Order: sequence, then C-alpha cells, then structure tokens
Amino acid sequence: MTPAQLASWTLPVTVFSVSTLIALLVRQVVLRVLASRVPASSKAWRLFLETVRGPSVLWCLAAGLAIAIHNAQAPRTFEYWAQKSIGVFTIVSIGLVGAAVAVRMVAVYGERKSLRIAGLSKTLVYLVIFSIVLLMVLSEFEVQITPILTALGVGGLAVALALQDTLSNFFAGIHILVEEPIRVGDFVRLSKDEEGTVSDIGWRTTRIQTFQNTVIVVPNKNLVSANIVNFHLAERRVSTEIDIYSANEASPDQIAELAMAIAERTEGVLPEPAPIVLLDPGVLHTHMQMKLVVHVATVAERAPVRSDIRAQLHRAFREHGIPFPVVKV
Repeated sequence: MTPAQLASWTLPVTVFSVSTLIALLVRQVVLRVLASRVPASSKAWRLFLETVRGPSVLWCLAAGLAIAIHNAQAPRTFEYWAQKSIGVFTIVSIGLVGAAVAVRMVAVYGERKSLRIAGLSKTLVYLVIFSIVLLMVLSEFEVQITPILTALGVGGLAVALALQDTLSNFFAGIHILVEEPIRVGDFVRLSKDEEGTVSDIGWRTTRIQTFQNTVIVVPNKNLVSANIVNFHLAERRVSTEIDIYSANEASPDQIAELAMAIAERTEGVLPEPAPIVLLDPGVLHTHMQMKLVVHVATVAERAPVRSDIRAQLHRAFREHGIPFPVVKV
C-alpha cells in the first residue's frame, strides 16, 4: 500500500474510532443516569433498559460508521447508498427493540392485573410497530407513500371480501381483548359438556383446555355471539351445594350440626362466606332432603371438596346411627 493510499484510509479510520468511542461513552453515561433515576419497583423501565443495552452498542457503531463515511473521500453514489443502508439498519433495529419492549410491557401490565397475555395481543403490537417501521423505511428512500396506501386500500377491499370469515374472527378476537368477557386463565362454560380454562386467544380462534386434558378450539366470532358462563368474573370464588338425604325419622338439627362441623374442617372450604345448611326441599313422601352450601376458592376445587364432604357425611351417618332413606324397588 502506497503512502497516498495509507493516508486516504487514515482519516476515515481515525474519525470512525473517535466518533464510535464518543458515542459509546455517551451511551454509558446515559444508561447509568437512567438506571440511577429509575425506581427499583418500576418493572417497565427496568425492562426497557435491559432491552436497549445490547442494541445501543450497534447504534453507536452505526453512528461512527456514518460519520466516517461522510468525512471520507468516497464516490458520491457509494456514500449515498451507505448512508441509506445505515439509516434502514437503525430504523429496523429500533423497531425490533420497540416491539420487544412493547410486548414485554404488555406482559408486565398483564402481570399487574393478574392476567396472562394472549397471542393476539402480541400479534397486534408487532403488526402496528412493523407497519410504522415499513413506512419509515419507504420514506428513507423517498418513496411516495400516498399511492401505496391507495393501492393497499383498493387491494384491501378485495382481500376483505375474499376473507370475510377470517376477518370476522380476527375482529371478534380484538373485541374479546378490549371488552374482556373472557381472559386467558378464566374458567368458562360454553355448554353443558363444554367447559374449561381459556389457554389462548388467537387471531382466529380461542383455545379452551378441559379437565380431560383436551383442547376445545372455538372460532372467535362464535364466542362473541354465544352465551358464556365465566366463573372468574368478577371473582374466582364460587359456591357449591351438597345434597344430604336421610330417612324422615332423622333429626334435622343433628344432621345440620354434623354437616356444619364437617364443612368447617374440610380442606378447601372458605370460612367466609360461612357454610350454611338449608332444609331444602325438606320433608318429602319418601325421605328428607337437606342442602349444605359452601364456598371454595376456584371452580376447580368444587368436585374434590364435594367428594370429601360426602364421604365424611356417610361415615358420620353410620357412626351416629342416622337412618338413610329407604328406596323401594
């Protein structure tokens, strides 16, 4: 390499090194100041700082490279495309970081509200941010956006007519996320034989996991128009009833006392609201029927609690000589 060629490379390399070093120092100072000012309880800002820490090094290198190319004696065409490429890289990388931060902040919001974030929420975040990134990239190359938006509008109309069913499910999913008749993690009942926990709300369907470890896949538009029983709205606590049968000769007071004692010591029964015994429907021609009402924390605990109480009642009836109803065949 001749001295002239070496001299032509010395200035750009020096400018790149100095400008990159300055950018890295500024980055370090800014991150330290932000970390010291952000309270420890602010999870959103902590996630933002963790997300930008790595990509910000690449932004510093891109800034140093842009300054070096601008000061180098490079062909005008090369300089133009190099600057544009650096600009596109910066826009796309910022978009990726913005999408990651937005999704993680949505997750933090869901955690504060005791919710699990559905896949459709994340898809919408990515869709909005990358649409903005695409428009910014087109603007970087001085592309007229208005004709593109017009063409997309005409083409979008044709696509909307062809994909009516898919789009109706998509907007029904957005409706579910905004109005929140059901949320991920809720226990719901669609019909007598269809109930379970909402595992995901997607862009087209919602998945409900049943107690049998199977998954019910329901189109979103069907959920919007259907009558749904949500056991977690407005709270997860539910009541459950245990029917108590005995012969008419039995003492209702004795049965009520035994039932209350069993309910109070059964694991899973909530002390508030307190258990209650009702003589309902009462004395019938063939037997006497009473009802024990207890409350449990979630709908999933109803069956185990009912089974435990029934077993204890059966043993208590035998121990205290309480007559069972006689069924004539």
